Amino acid sequence: MPLAFHRPNPDSGLMSANGMPRGGERVTAVLGPTNTGKTYLAIERMLGHSSGMIGFPLRLLARENYDRIAQLKGPHRVALVTGEEKIVPPNPSWWVCTVESMPLDRDVAFLAVDEVQLAGDGERGHVFTDRILHARGREETMLLGADTARPILRRLVRGVDVIQRPRFSTLSYAGPKKLTRLPRRSAVVAFSANDVYEIADLVRRQRGGAAVVLGALSPRARNAQVGMYQAGEVDYMVATDAIGMGLNMDLDHVAFARLVKFDGRGPRRLTAAEIGQIAGRAGRHMTDGSFGTTDLAHDLDPELVEAVENHRFDPLKAVFWRNTDLSFRSLGDLLRSLDAMPADPVLLRKRDADDHLALQALAREADIAALAARPDRLRLLWEVCQIPDFRKIMTDAHTRLLAQIYRHLTGPRERLPTDWVGTQVDRFDRVEGDIDTLVQRIAHVRTWTYISHRPDWLEDAGHWQERARAIEDKLSDQLHERLTQRFVDRRSAVLTRRLKDADGLIAAVNGPGEVLVEGHYVGQLDGLAFRPDANAVGEEMRALLAAARRVLPAEIASRVDRLEADEDTGFALGDDGRLLWRAAAVARLAPGRDVFSPQIEPLANDFIGGHLRLRIQARLGAWLGRRIGVVFRPLLAAQAAALSAPARGLVFQVAEGLGSMPSAAAASQVAALDANDRKTIARLGLKLGYRAIFMPALLKPAAQVLRAQLWAARQEIKFPELPAPCRISVPADAGVPQGFYAAIGFEVLGGRALRIDMAERLVAQARRLAAQGPFAASGELLALAGCKPGEIAPILAALGYRAVAAESGITFVPQRKARRPAAIAAKPDSPFAQLQAHFGKRAPPR
Repeated sequence: MPLAFHRPNPDSGLMSANGMPRGGERVTAVLGPTNTGKTYLAIERMLGHSSGMIGFPLRLLARENYDRIAQLKGPHRVALVTGEEKIVPPNPSWWVCTVESMPLDRDVAFLAVDEVQLAGDGERGHVFTDRILHARGREETMLLGADTARPILRRLVRGVDVIQRPRFSTLSYAGPKKLTRLPRRSAVVAFSANDVYEIADLVRRQRGGAAVVLGALSPRARNAQVGMYQAGEVDYMVATDAIGMGLNMDLDHVAFARLVKFDGRGPRRLTAAEIGQIAGRAGRHMTDGSFGTTDLAHDLDPELVEAVENHRFDPLKAVFWRNTDLSFRSLGDLLRSLDAMPADPVLLRKRDADDHLALQALAREADIAALAARPDRLRLLWEVCQIPDFRKIMTDAHTRLLAQIYRHLTGPRERLPTDWVGTQVDRFDRVEGDIDTLVQRIAHVRTWTYISHRPDWLEDAGHWQERARAIEDKLSDQLHERLTQRFVDRRSAVLTRRLKDADGLIAAVNGPGEVLVEGHYVGQLDGLAFRPDANAVGEEMRALLAAARRVLPAEIASRVDRLEADEDTGFALGDDGRLLWRAAAVARLAPGRDVFSPQIEPLANDFIGGHLRLRIQARLGAWLGRRIGVVFRPLLAAQAAALSAPARGLVFQVAEGLGSMPSAAAASQVAALDANDRKTIARLGLKLGYRAIFMPALLKPAAQVLRAQLWAARQEIKFPELPAPCRISVPADAGVPQGFYAAIGFEVLGGRALRIDMAERLVAQARRLAAQGPFAASGELLALAGCKPGEIAPILAALGYRAVAAESGITFVPQRKARRPAAIAAKPDSPFAQLQAHFGKRAPPR
């Protein structure tokens, strides 16, 4: 049976005949500043009774004290009830709750409410006021809080006994300090996430790291951050005013980086009481504490300092209130009862509570208003409106979610569909994203954790409680990890401190190339290039680079020695034009005086001076020269041979083309060759084809790769993907740079790139077949073109043949000439005439 969270019914036995809550004659207010032992006293009193209940302002406080009491009395005797977590054994004696979740229909001997001064809080104050007015233990009631609540309590609670508790330790003002001069065990307080992150970044760079506490953190993540601080892993904390309540830490000093906060309506200065509540976290039990400001905030006024040091603050003049005697006869009656005015002028009507705003929004939807016509359905609508939006922004998305939930609960099954709930919950089971993304995701999941504790709304509520809690825990652990990674860096602190010392840094480079300085990873040495840790930024990056400059020059000089002495097998040329030494890039190719003489430029490196650069260039140049000499031996031999001027010019052009060139571009040189020239060229391995002049030896895969690399270096681009070594033809890619296919010995014909030796053979075979009349695309033609039957027509069209439909199928014939060959031949200086003079009527050589 679900627990009821509402004020006691007059007939429940908890209220007397005159309407005053029972136990009202024994209400005690224990008031005082922080560190006065109020909570300890209340728990001690509660455990002295046969039964009891205590309400805390925060879920994490409730959980912390539940764990303590359960360990002391046994978990079977203690219940935990919060909006997102319920552990209720059979017949518990003591109840530990959040204030909003106190099951006030339970009859307990003792009841306590912590931090009752929050009745003056604009967001939650009406809940605390309701507990002050109506929550009572059968034998004893205790209200805990700041002394500012004394006048309100005396006015609202008849016959209340007030006990003043003095602070155990002294809190004193230490004045302003720079962030970099704060003492260890300090907390810096700001009032926005951006300010907290900025300050935490600075503390990390300057002091090695900080724990981060924000109100938006889940309890698990917040506890993990506080635990890291408490364990001494960091000496600083950067937080919002979330540390001002309930987080008991070993703080010696609290520094305010900001004295203005946004309260939901606009920016305003902190009150003395708010400063006192936050500053009071410094100094625990008998240890004195101090407070002050940083250089980001102004100094505090002497009057304010005196008030904080002596815990004298302006009392609460009014508290927030909302009618709890609600009418569920109709939707209009419910809204009017929520708008009821208080009878006492010290009670301020709460106007903009999230549940009230949600009810107003849903009431404007006609179908929901119709569904809520019955009192029981109206009560259900009000319960749905109380589902919290832990993002604290009450967006339309949250209102739409509430509407969906209500429609499902008023549907035929009166339950939330299992598949729909699973879809909603699973959306948040992801750990990728930045800190803010994880915070938002956790807020969404916490809403579903709350819903999962309504067993009358869900099938197998226990499963969904476990599922939502598992996701929240996973996200919280990831959030803690992200916060720690971003804001905690002992490495920076160690390096900054050691760099100031005259002694040398202890450094090492391990096998995988990790650079360790003073035992901390600072980056990677890949070949001769140092890559600092990518997670380092700003001042931390400067510290890493400064440390690297101290320790790496000797190591890099040693590596240059090894590079010079290495065998040629240790070097390679990458596809991107970079020269590799033992698989690490150390230099790149750049345009040189010709295509076979590229310049070698060592990669930019702050640790390589001029003399080292020259040594690297010399060794890599020697290797590259030998590599080019091996691969291009036939072409280099042709260049060195004793040739006539026409032959020498032809070889020069072929060399410029890395081993091949179009025949039409060299028609004049070919026409000028005599018989001896042709024999010499053939002996050197140079083929004079109908469409191309080339060296077959330079069409092999190894030569093809080096041709592409040298061409790309000349063009200062990265070359595209090469055809596979076994491919003689590939679809031509229109996106490749102009000249690429020619540079690697391919020609584009009809949308395909053909290796030029196969293109020559294809031309010769087509000419032989055409001489006999129309011909079909035989298997031999397809094999020479390296294509499928449907791809041959465009290739042959590029070679001067057109397709003709015949009874036997598609055949090919030479294309009609727009001009007669004789007319062309009449121009002896044309490239066609020069080629015709060379080949005559015969077919080109295969």
